[in-house]
Amino acid sequence: MAIDAFLGKWCLISSEGFEEYMKELGVGMAMRKMGSMAKPDVYIIKDGDTITVKTESTFKTSQFSFKLGEKFEENTLDGRKTQTLVSLKDDGSLIQEQEWDGKKTVITRKLVDGQLVVECDMNGVKCVRVYQKA
Repeated sequence: MAIDAFLGKWCLISSEGFEEYMKELGVGMAMRKMGSMAKPDVYIIKDGDTITVKTESTFKTSQFSFKLGEKFEENTLDGRKTQTLVSLKDDGSLIQEQEWDGKKTVITRKLVDGQLVVECDMNGVKCVRVYQKA
């Protein structure tokens, strides 16, 4: 499966374990509460070999751009500066690995039955967010 299958606008339809995951990341309580309430839309856009992931909600908007397999510095929504690597696996999943201050989290994006399933994992604390194509 190519990256093209991920392109488009995606709307959040369900989220499990997100607050616990944010807590594990070290996100403060006020931001966790707002993050839990937000129903973001995600836009995945490709321009040549550069891919941009833009997350928009009433609370906050962020975006990052990358080339597959090339490390870059990402400024996350919760204020972390991470060294991030995104790769496309043989099974068609997009793996985003963020490292900062000796910590690491892995965000996996995959397409399941036409939905975008985003799994976040840090130290075994997992969160699953499901998006429907708009």
